[in-house]
Amino acid sequence: MRIQEPERPMSVLAAEDNPVFQSMLRHLLTKWGYRVIAAREGNEAWKLLSAANAPRMAILDWMMPGMDGVEVCRRVRCAGREPYQYILLLTARTESQDLVEGMDAGADDYLTKPFHPQELRVRLRAGRRILELQEELVLAREALREQATHDDMTGLLNRTAVLEALRNEAERAGREGRPLSVLLADFDYFKRINDTYGHLAGDAVLREGARRMKAAIRRYDALGRYGGEEFLAALPNSDSAAALAQATRLREAVEAEPFSIGGVGLAVTCSVGIATIARPDARRIDALIREADTALYRAKHAGRNRVEAFQ
Repeated sequence: MRIQEPERPMSVLAAEDNPVFQSMLRHLLTKWGYRVIAAREGNEAWKLLSAANAPRMAILDWMMPGMDGVEVCRRVRCAGREPYQYILLLTARTESQDLVEGMDAGADDYLTKPFHPQELRVRLRAGRRILELQEELVLAREALREQATHDDMTGLLNRTAVLEALRNEAERAGREGRPLSVLLADFDYFKRINDTYGHLAGDAVLREGARRMKAAIRRYDALGRYGGEEFLAALPNSDSAAALAQATRLREAVEAEPFSIGGVGLAVTCSVGIATIARPDARRIDALIREADTALYRAKHAGRNRVEAFQ
């Protein structure tokens, strides 16, 4: 049977204290297209498997100095790291209770010594398939998480997610005794854009406006679509002066240059309302948003394309 080799080099930890077995493993793995990382005792193996760029696959001898393979395996599983690490135990033990112990520690498979090279080759290929399937599951999970927390139109956080981010920031700011500000921004005359140029043009304005807003805020600020053409941002560690400066940058980013929509340049502006609390409390989040909304209402009625702070 022809066995398909790895499409790209995958790192494999070969932890074996016997020099003859270690040399044999290195030779076979290199021949099959794997990148070998060697360890001669258990503590070294555990250190390598817990490193930032740890190998995704490991062949661990059961009996090693310092820490045996079963204990290394147990520590890897207790750490619960991602991405998943596939572990194959090598053992001279043949008693069923010993093998059960190894599998209970979290080993994915085992080989008894002496083993045929082709058997190891097949086990490694099966392990690679398991890792590939796990990667697909992780990608699917992240896609679902993205879909659940982000707005389809703009790619920003959706209403639920941005409010959750605001609550988390309020709790953290409360513990640390730091101020917190909320910013509410709304595109001016957005209904007129929809009525004049159509809803596709309005959608394009939302996307481009969201992109400009995100580029204008700080990396650690949370920005999301609050509803319709309204956007909310949580500004941690921002007093009223810092919030005013941030809101001004955001407003200026939106009006900086015309929006190119269907070959037409549209002048788009936004109004911004801000509210600040010196000693945040998660129970006051709703009131803080209402205050920012009041400031936004004032900005609209004072002529639009301006920033107002709640007094």
